Amino acid sequence: MQTTQVEREVERIAARLGRGLSLEDLDGMLLAYSSHQSSADRVRVNFLLSKKVPADVSAWQLQHGIATAVRPVAVPANADLGMLGRVCVPLLVRGFRVGYLWVQQDSGEDTAAHILEQLPGVRADIDRLAALLLEDNTAGSEHRTRREAAFLAAAGGDRRALEECAGWPELDGTAPWHCQVLFDRPVPGRPAAVGDGTLARRTAALQATVGADAVVFSAGESTHSVLLVRHHAGQAELAVIRRRYGERLAAVTGAADVPLICGASEPFAAPEGLEGAYVQARAAVQAAAVDPQFGDAVEYRSIGAYQFLAGAGWQASSPRSVFFTELLEYDRSNELLPVLELLFDKNGSVQDVAQQLHLHRSSVYNRLARVRSVIGADPLSGAVRLELHLALKARRWSHRPRI
Repeated sequence: MQTTQVEREVERIAARLGRGLSLEDLDGMLLAYSSHQSSADRVRVNFLLSKKVPADVSAWQLQHGIATAVRPVAVPANADLGMLGRVCVPLLVRGFRVGYLWVQQDSGEDTAAHILEQLPGVRADIDRLAALLLEDNTAGSEHRTRREAAFLAAAGGDRRALEECAGWPELDGTAPWHCQVLFDRPVPGRPAAVGDGTLARRTAALQATVGADAVVFSAGESTHSVLLVRHHAGQAELAVIRRRYGERLAAVTGAADVPLICGASEPFAAPEGLEGAYVQARAAVQAAAVDPQFGDAVEYRSIGAYQFLAGAGWQASSPRSVFFTELLEYDRSNELLPVLELLFDKNGSVQDVAQQLHLHRSSVYNRLARVRSVIGADPLSGAVRLELHLALKARRWSHRPRI
């Protein structure tokens, strides 16, 4: 956390209000407090000493709706707890809750009316404080950690976790969705990201999507992040989120220019579809990682034969095509197979293959003739073409990242 700036902002607000303030995170942990102590009650003194809101005090505060409030909430005094009245100011950034600022009433005040009148005058300071908290690792809070763990467990097929997630209010009225997986592929020769990979990706996903209506929820794993996205979200908005994710990931890991690829599932309309959608999104991002033709953002429906390879659990040790094995043994210099694969991908256009590989068209035809000679069959005929094309894609699939 940017502790000095946060403490300075809390002191500034306290001075303008002339009241004691305390700042806590979503788990009730003390983040900062003001030196102003005009009417410090027993709860405030104990909070400053223990750094944690006691369970009985937390229950009293939650009883007044602070967990869902978007505007200041007056929490009345509680003599049994030794607690004066106070006002809870939820700190939100673009709709995302980052903490709570507590403003204590003076001992002679019967209501919080005067505090509520003062707060509009420090609105800009409060917004600045919320923005500073957002720059902290809010993804590391216990509250957020629990929710992300439940979401990922549900995506992995845990029925109890799925039931929990299905009850989340943010899912109401937001279906249909699709699942997206963001993967930062390693670049040879570039230093690896440092620090906790899971927390880095959780933080980057959270900060990239906060306040974005297109994204319902985000979570991070050690190698990738997962987004639950409204199906009808605009592509331009999603592209901005991906760019922002890359920037935040670079900031928290120290790795510059992180190359991202994104895989998206088919749409689904009920939480029960999350598990299958996560499988599809992972398969799409794996296909994009091994096959450049897909670019950096691909939908599951567009990955062709990789859908079958993913579903069949194809491994490098699986039986190979006879024709492909013969070509692989012959083509030690790797001249024939790249031409053949690109020709299949380009729908048989020799002109496109020659242009992309910087070859003369006659060179492409010569290599096709060599393929025919090696396997004793026409590589462009239906069954042979299907066999070879699938074998080429299976070889790529064997090198997919395990995510």
